[in-house]
Amino acid sequence: MPELPEVETTRRGILPHILNRQVIQVIIRQPSLRWPVTPELIDELPGQTISAIKRRGKYLLLDTKLATLLIHLGMSGSLRLTNSETPPGKHDHVDIVFEGGGILRYCDPRRFGCMLWIKTPIENHLLLHSLGPEPLSEDFDAEYLHRISRNRKQAVKPFIMNSGNVVGVGNIYANEALFQAGINPKRAAGNLSLARYGVLADCIKQVLQNAVDVGGTSLRDFTNSSGEPGYFKQLLQVYGRGCLDCLKCGRLLKEIRLGQRSTVYCTHCQK
Repeated sequence: MPELPEVETTRRGILPHILNRQVIQVIIRQPSLRWPVTPELIDELPGQTISAIKRRGKYLLLDTKLATLLIHLGMSGSLRLTNSETPPGKHDHVDIVFEGGGILRYCDPRRFGCMLWIKTPIENHLLLHSLGPEPLSEDFDAEYLHRISRNRKQAVKPFIMNSGNVVGVGNIYANEALFQAGINPKRAAGNLSLARYGVLADCIKQVLQNAVDVGGTSLRDFTNSSGEPGYFKQLLQVYGRGCLDCLKCGRLLKEIRLGQRSTVYCTHCQK
């Protein structure tokens, strides 16, 4: 599933090509995604100019004067920059055609993403209003994590993966950040000290920023807006390495299910 780094990579990839560009046509081939594509998109987006391209958690927000196009890539979706000479594939469900040429094409094999045309204040939308802070922002720090974790018995890994606590820390990046911080993923969130949350907050920021810098993680379906894979997979220290040697101490990494997600950690390095 595309996580925060993959979505941010997509945002940066499409920005120079569609910012301040006017839409002239919207083609919807398959409206049945996780939620139906807003039908008004066909009539109301053409004639509008993309004034900003933002990200909130794993949602892309394309602002216009009239409304905001909210896009989620689902489990396997992607946005590609293409042109009219490239025929759509089986899973290419929506085209946004721009004046002067160029198409932003939405592909989603599993149809678990969404494209919604929102006219009300976007920050109040049901999908966004309860999200936690952005992990790369100044609002996310040791004091914040320590404060909201008090008396929480939940394990720290699902705690930091909860989008109501902080957005965008998916399974891959939670595994990696906890390893770098030396924290056992099974530790109760409420038992970690302010100092240890300081280390963890810094590691989350570092892991996510590193992933953004190299274009996300190349796993299964993800490619960026140009169709190129991400390269963070080459930097993974624990995720996908269960029963292999720990890169720090040489002992075997342990793999368990925690919060119904695969969790890999070192019993020696992570306490």
